[in-house]
Amino acid sequence: MASSYTGLGVELMVTGENAGTWGTKTNTNLNILEQISGGYIEQAVNGTGATTLTVTDGGTGAALATRIIKLTGTITGNITVNIPIDVENFYFIENGTSGSFTVEFEYASGSGSSVTWSATDKGTKIINAKGNNAVNPDIVEIVVGGLPGGSTTQVQFNSSGAFAGDANLTWTAGTALQIDAEKELRLGDASGAEYVGLKAPATVGSAYTLTLPTATGTADQILTTNGSGVLSFVDNSGGTAWQAVSAAATINVASGNGYFLNTTGNIITATLPASPAIGDEISFVDYAGTFDTYNLTVARNGKNIQGAAADLTVATERAGFTLVFTDNTQGWLLKNN
Repeated sequence: MASSYTGLGVELMVTGENAGTWGTKTNTNLNILEQISGGYIEQAVNGTGATTLTVTDGGTGAALATRIIKLTGTITGNITVNIPIDVENFYFIENGTSGSFTVEFEYASGSGSSVTWSATDKGTKIINAKGNNAVNPDIVEIVVGGLPGGSTTQVQFNSSGAFAGDANLTWTAGTALQIDAEKELRLGDASGAEYVGLKAPATVGSAYTLTLPTATGTADQILTTNGSGVLSFVDNSGGTAWQAVSAAATINVASGNGYFLNTTGNIITATLPASPAIGDEISFVDYAGTFDTYNLTVARNGKNIQGAAADLTVATERAGFTLVFTDNTQGWLLKNN
């Protein structure tokens, strides 16, 4: 009876065969086993299409019978690396190819699973070729530290040396990292003993985002919002953000601001916001003392002023006053005059 061979090329001799050559063949088998257990080889792959790894029955040096394989060469398209259906082994495989294309490691036939390096992944994977059956042989990646834990979108973390996930810590690609159930984002100090925590209130009326200022601001400024969650630093003047002197004939004014208006050459019409909220304030000052010559008109923009559906005309020299919004009945009221 003739010798047979394993899927990785080890010769299985039968009694009475190979008289006088058992020593040589046994040494070759031992070399193959050493190569399988810890050998390293660089395997050039085809630039496109498929590369099939093979064994040499009763011979050493085959990539397929080597534990550590580095795939080399320049690839110009997505490629596959195939192994025969009868191989069962695990490998350390490095994608040492150049070229931004995928590399898929698979069985030569069957419809089982495979392992793929992305176009930008030039790392090393631990791969188990299970060969569990001829129809659906599986090739799977062994993840160091265990397979990912938790469910889809959950952020992975180390839990006693294994991967774990938490339903309250999730990542949605292109959207946000979300921390639920009032859990905190904690920023620790240098010692790690103390921290500053940020968390949501128990109930949020509707979802919103706070956008941080684009710069640090200057000393004594305060942090304000534009009403849509965009934060900025403004001068600390009782909450009023004073604007540069304006002599424009028409100006749209915004809540929280103060305006120095110069009417030395023309009257000025200042149009109030269309959708103010209760407590919104806007201040006006006669910059040059000429409101009596060229008046200031405060256009109501659909809301009442002092309970009347009429614009406010200011003709008092050196007038300085603040309007505060109450509701749609009284509208804007004089806070001081």
